[in-house]
Amino acid sequence: MISSGVQLLIPILAQFLINSFKHHIDYWLIVGIVGMLVVTAILSAASGTILGIFGENVVANLRKELWKKVINLPVKYFDLVKSGDLASRLSNDTTQVKDLIANTFPSAFSSMLLILGSIVMMLIMDWKMTIIIFFCLPILLLVLLPLIHFGQQIGRLRQSKLADFNAAVSESMSEIRLVKSSNAENEERTKGDKMVDDLNKIGRQEAVYDSIFPPFLTTVLMFLILGIMVYGVHRVSKGTMTFGMLTSFVLYLCNFVASIPVVTNLFSQTAKVAGSTDRISNILEETSEEFEQGLKFDIDGEILAAKNITFSYLKNEPVINNISFEAKPNTIIAFVGPSGGGKSTIFSLIERFYDVDTGEILIGEHNINEINLENWREQIGIVGQDSPLMAGTIRDNLIYGLKGSYSDHKLWEILKLAYADQFVSAMPRQLNTEVGERGVTLSGGQRQRIAIARAFLRDPKILMLDEATASLDSESEAKIQVALNELMKGRTTLVIAHRLATIVDSNNIYFVEHGKITGSGTHEELLKTHALYKQYVSEQFKQ
Repeated sequence: MISSGVQLLIPILAQFLINSFKHHIDYWLIVGIVGMLVVTAILSAASGTILGIFGENVVANLRKELWKKVINLPVKYFDLVKSGDLASRLSNDTTQVKDLIANTFPSAFSSMLLILGSIVMMLIMDWKMTIIIFFCLPILLLVLLPLIHFGQQIGRLRQSKLADFNAAVSESMSEIRLVKSSNAENEERTKGDKMVDDLNKIGRQEAVYDSIFPPFLTTVLMFLILGIMVYGVHRVSKGTMTFGMLTSFVLYLCNFVASIPVVTNLFSQTAKVAGSTDRISNILEETSEEFEQGLKFDIDGEILAAKNITFSYLKNEPVINNISFEAKPNTIIAFVGPSGGGKSTIFSLIERFYDVDTGEILIGEHNINEINLENWREQIGIVGQDSPLMAGTIRDNLIYGLKGSYSDHKLWEILKLAYADQFVSAMPRQLNTEVGERGVTLSGGQRQRIAIARAFLRDPKILMLDEATASLDSESEAKIQVALNELMKGRTTLVIAHRLATIVDSNNIYFVEHGKITGSGTHEELLKTHALYKQYVSEQFKQ
């Protein structure tokens, strides 16, 4: 604001200076004008620095808020949105918003002050010439509106295509081994080339727009200035205006004209950022998981039961259909059956990754949705077939998500229980060994044993094993099974297994097929009552 005020004073001082040339040269006035120009430059630099820092703080807070929102969104959201798309919103879209807030808005605000101040001064100096300018402005706006609308469309389309490209790159890089083993390099290259070509096409349109819009606007405004100068020189020749006043008026007009592109750039940039703000708003409007509310409840010794639950990923396509089961404390409950029957989905419902459509899952007398979500999940441990690891050290992955601190002695004890101590101790940096993205530096069996060790450390009340030994060789499986048997003691255990030999001693076995439980009982009972289970047993023991 101060800088804009100084800029509005300079034309008036210039008028006095030029009119004084008839009598003498006012050097102090010249020094004053130069001083004001220097002050304006310093103020502009200072305000630019402050606004730049402010913009970085804004984008940092926005990214933190977005990251907090994303990390608290339910699993079902990530089923529909690609990770690369989310990464684009967190980086590219927030940067677009930062540029708008830190650069475009302040510049436009200063320019608006200059426009208003210049209009007021021009009206005071010569209202006739000012009215002429106002008659020209509606014509200028009619010409610019289609161009602004075109820029808005390009901005939205560019952000959308850029997010798609980021999502595709992220997906391909995360599954690079699948790409290589499938000889799909050419397919991925073709897909990537098409996306780059789409971006290039939009980029060319944007380049044309950015190269045409400013010069076109400048040309139109220069014609306006030229017309006013011609009319002003005519007024000076007639003696109705001094040359100093004409110079001052033209300077105000230049302020006015120079500020218009900055203000119109606000509309142009706002149009381009509209796509980014829409996408950010869409995330912020999503419903997050609630971690603060709910009953904090110790589930030790309580019965876990599902009563007539039905669940669909897609509407009217149930994956789980009217299923009921019960897991008493300190018992082992197994789910077996053909792939795609809904066994892993049952685990996801117990973990509250999804909510059941109908029915209820109870712990004791409480619906699990009544339990505080953080409290519920910290009492559950899961070891899956594909045990994911985070980039970082073995130590980081063992204590991931756990509260408190753990000594090296405790971690080595846990690793020994999971039969993981030997391969970890053989590594040069042992607990501080980096496992790479998704644990790529470890074998499948090693990743599995780290996951089992993490479950030991978590000491859950309910343990869920989803094909926990499927990735291991026979020798490792035998060792891990001993460790798992130890881990299962004193806690409720739910097991999904295709290898029936690992679950024959379960207290109860549920046979799941096509989203329904078609039989339940002990191993001996199912052999007598369930033909398909008996067939499974016969085929596996023959092998």
